[in-house]
Amino acid sequence: MSVAISALGGVGLFLLGMTVMTEGLKALAGSALRAVLGKAAATPLHGSFWGAIVTLLVQSSSATTMTTIGLVSAGLLTFQQGLGLVFGANVGTTGTGWLVALIGVRVSLTAAALPMIFVGALTKLIASGRVSGAGAALAGFGLVLFGLTTLQQGMGGLAERLHPADLPAVLAGADMWWWSALFGVLALVVVGLAMTTLMQSSTAAIAVTLSGYFAGAFGLDQACALIIGQNIGTATSSALAAIGASITAKRLAIAYVLFKLIAALIAIVLFPFVVPSLVHASNTVDGVTLLAAYHTAYNVVGVAVLLPLINPFARLVERILPERGSPLTRCLDPSALATPIVAVEAARRTIARALATLCCSIETALAGRATAIRLGKDAVSVPEAADALRRTQTFLSDVAGPPDSEDGQQRLTSTLHALDHASRLAEMANGDISLNVPGGGPEDIRATELCAEAMRSAAAIARGVVAPARDTGSSLVIPASQGADALAGPRAIPADEAIAELKRCVTQLDAMLPIHRSATLGAAANGTLTADAALVRVEMVRSLDALSHHAWRSAAHLVGRGERTTTG
Repeated sequence: MSVAISALGGVGLFLLGMTVMTEGLKALAGSALRAVLGKAAATPLHGSFWGAIVTLLVQSSSATTMTTIGLVSAGLLTFQQGLGLVFGANVGTTGTGWLVALIGVRVSLTAAALPMIFVGALTKLIASGRVSGAGAALAGFGLVLFGLTTLQQGMGGLAERLHPADLPAVLAGADMWWWSALFGVLALVVVGLAMTTLMQSSTAAIAVTLSGYFAGAFGLDQACALIIGQNIGTATSSALAAIGASITAKRLAIAYVLFKLIAALIAIVLFPFVVPSLVHASNTVDGVTLLAAYHTAYNVVGVAVLLPLINPFARLVERILPERGSPLTRCLDPSALATPIVAVEAARRTIARALATLCCSIETALAGRATAIRLGKDAVSVPEAADALRRTQTFLSDVAGPPDSEDGQQRLTSTLHALDHASRLAEMANGDISLNVPGGGPEDIRATELCAEAMRSAAAIARGVVAPARDTGSSLVIPASQGADALAGPRAIPADEAIAELKRCVTQLDAMLPIHRSATLGAAANGTLTADAALVRVEMVRSLDALSHHAWRSAAHLVGRGERTTTG
């Protein structure tokens, strides 16, 4: 009983220490975690590298994965880039195994761990901000070391009762058929999977395996089989966490499970060739170190196999779990709410999608065609765009606090301005307004043309926000529409040029409004027009001017060109 209590207590201390240390490291990193991951994932290869580094530093693949989900959901990263980060996190999380192998199982660290826990806990209590986070990280690290020492003592007692011969044999020999060895491997894989599922931590399960091998309870070959199962077991917690989550979280969870299964299949196929070499090498190299290297290599091989196939792999996952619901609100992922900067970007891209929809619909209506457009493969209507803007407003109201930087706060202000003007545009587009007056004069036709030009420019700017646009110095390269697709067509327009064109149209409409009003009402007075016809034409030009103004202000704020005006 004392052996079991010691082993379980060691596991508990280890898990508690990992939790405290991870939270402390995340607090110490602050918003840098999001910034590093967002900038480092330019390609899936770079993403894998930096995903491994960041996970190694914060000692949490979950922190990396959840941050990645927020970045992908907000549209800051593509799904392929997100997969690169998640693949890298699988490699980075093996670093704790090296800590256990090189330090944890060899010496008693109680004398060093207890002062660490005291100093770290005291720092966390009396300090604040990042210093408090550093204290929590130090205290957590001390708990990890103390837990490993306790676990080592428990495994030493377990080894007196458990021998490798009591576990299934996993390597075929002269007196053992290959399928019997395969059965032994699969049995231990299942045991390893169960260990991780129960502990909800592959790191803790692998720490138990390394400690058990060091104590003599497991053979090296049996420990390798357990490690395969423990790696698969990590995916169970991700799969459970994805239940009821966003579409992005579910896709990444599916990708995570598939990655683990593919890596495990490769490891099982190579088991009869790799593990005998490790057993032979253990005569000259420490076996615990070999197990830590096997754990890392196992994940590296999985990444190396899937990384070149990341595009078809991503398409497979997207086919398994297709996008549902409105394409306009795909960025409004609840997981982004925990990070204000990411949430603002998610809202900004949703506003841009809705603005592109509205502007293209208005332009289509001005040309006398249907009032619905197609956004990619999904039909999107003006009411759906208006609903997306209402949901964006609710989404921003639920963000966990304001951004923690002045730039972030300014970006939130610009986003709210863009949302306000886009909402007014949607309200007008949904209202009972007439955009085409039969028999209109040259000024009416010119006003319609100016409004259509303004809608095209605003839609192009919005598409550049969604694309996302490529940075070319002071300009953004914005894809313009082709056919009926509101977000397709790579026609390059510098953002400053598009804003200037949009502002020109609005300025001309503003100047035309009083002249047109005076001339039209004068025509009614001399009998050229009826009073009803004159008032309808005046109202039409006023509506065109208001639509163009709101499109201009919303688009300008989306790209940071929303200079201060009395009207926002």
